[in-house]
Amino acid sequence: MTEGSSNKLLNGDSSCHRTSNGKTKNGFVKNHCLFQQPPKKYRRPGEKNQNVPYNTSLYKRPYVESFEETPLLVAVLTYMGYGILTVFGYLRDFLRHWNIEKCHVAKERAEQKDFVPLYQDFENFYTRNLYMRIRDNWNRPICSVPGAKMDLVQRVSPDYNWTFQHTGKVVKDVINMGSYNYLGFAENNGACAEASLQATHKYGVGVSSTRCEMGNLNIHEEMEQLVARFLGVESAMAFGMGFATNSMNIPALTGKGCLILSDELNHASLVLGARLSGSTIRVFKHNNMQSLEKLLRDAIVHGQPRTHRPWKKILIVVEGIYSMEGSIVRLPEVIALKKRYKAYLYLDEAHSIGALGPNGRGVVDYFGLDPKDVDIMMGTFTKSFGAAGGYIGGKKDLIDYLRKHSHSALYATSMSPPVVQQIITSMKIIMGEDGTKLGADRLRQLSENTIYFRQRLREMGFIIYGNNDSPVVPLMLYMPAKIGAFGREMLKRNIGTVVVGFPATPIIESRARFCISAAHTREMLDKVSLHLITTFITLSYWLLTSSAQSIYFPQRS
Repeated sequence: MTEGSSNKLLNGDSSCHRTSNGKTKNGFVKNHCLFQQPPKKYRRPGEKNQNVPYNTSLYKRPYVESFEETPLLVAVLTYMGYGILTVFGYLRDFLRHWNIEKCHVAKERAEQKDFVPLYQDFENFYTRNLYMRIRDNWNRPICSVPGAKMDLVQRVSPDYNWTFQHTGKVVKDVINMGSYNYLGFAENNGACAEASLQATHKYGVGVSSTRCEMGNLNIHEEMEQLVARFLGVESAMAFGMGFATNSMNIPALTGKGCLILSDELNHASLVLGARLSGSTIRVFKHNNMQSLEKLLRDAIVHGQPRTHRPWKKILIVVEGIYSMEGSIVRLPEVIALKKRYKAYLYLDEAHSIGALGPNGRGVVDYFGLDPKDVDIMMGTFTKSFGAAGGYIGGKKDLIDYLRKHSHSALYATSMSPPVVQQIITSMKIIMGEDGTKLGADRLRQLSENTIYFRQRLREMGFIIYGNNDSPVVPLMLYMPAKIGAFGREMLKRNIGTVVVGFPATPIIESRARFCISAAHTREMLDKVSLHLITTFITLSYWLLTSSAQSIYFPQRS
């Protein structure tokens, strides 16, 4: 890369970061592409597309992402829907206060009337008046392996979702479009299940101690060596919980006098870890390199607040795949900025490890980059490997330091031996060290399924977010009434989906999220696509016939 092209990119060439009208929304870059391609024709006139210059020294493959702006009419109707629900919520609270309506929520005792209220904030208002209307879409009990298909325990609510009762019946063969089972290793047969069974007979289920005491088994060390080899780093260490891998290790890496630059859409575990560290936190717009570079420049020029001393460390924190947006981090540009401004990079590959790259080694492998350019490589075993826990990989000095200073390493109980064996066996399959091509076949199948499903949804006119190669596929619903109705209607058609709304997403960007798996067949994906059409036709009919009661409120049985 020449000096001129490097400066043009890193100094914020506007053509690489803005849409045709120069506008962005919530930090998203609308339909940007870093490879020049022929203009695409979209069926929806509101969708924007732009071809921008690219730099072959940074990107070795096309990088295409799409985020369609919420139409004005839809945004207005969505706000009206939330407004109506809020007004009725205050009315119901008034009726509960005067005992006209039965109150199911927790409240303070009479002798605590002089205390500060514990339950009367707006979050609890939202929970009891809005979330409770559609609560039946979450926490559904599963009574089988959560593979490509699953069995759900049927339940009903006699009191509008305040409590649930099991009917004793089971809904069989529900297509699972919600689990993070990207490579299909969440199964109870095959090489992984057999190896885990043998490990159970040999070691038992629990270790009942920490790694630094009496809980360090030989398979723990074998797993960590395998992880380091898989990632292409000097050393790695594992933890029993993916959330704690972030929240307990970031405080060990940074502290007072350090600066954390965090993507605005980072996971809650990263946000919590940054807050617990005591470091100064500054947030940059999602995947926006201009925003990130501006923060880096300001940090170096101005230093710490008041004293203006140089920051002890500057840590950039990003994710590989953002699980609510389906977008892939612009890692080549992040690494270029990190090198230029001498910062450190923390990469969370919870959703990308095993799901991206020709070898399944995550976003670094996807872009063909050197793992040594990422200072801290974090990931989880809970998704592509069908197990539990998380890991951190990097230089040996870094891992040795974390073994002595990480709360998760010192105080957490060791990982269960069967879980460790599941990780070892599945990782060897992905690497091809089992002597078969099963891993390569699953990686190829996941990629084909992802591209096929995204293409089908676009052809049918649905609005979806994210990168073309991301197995996380958000389908936009927008209106609050659609959140609960969509989940229920899909379940009636034996399809299990995850629906997401405010506050997990912006208030006008509610969505359904599909997670593609290598275990899905083409017939399953076609069936899901077909039922998406019938579901939206049903929802449209309800809206046109003004049967809002059946959308906002679930039936009693």
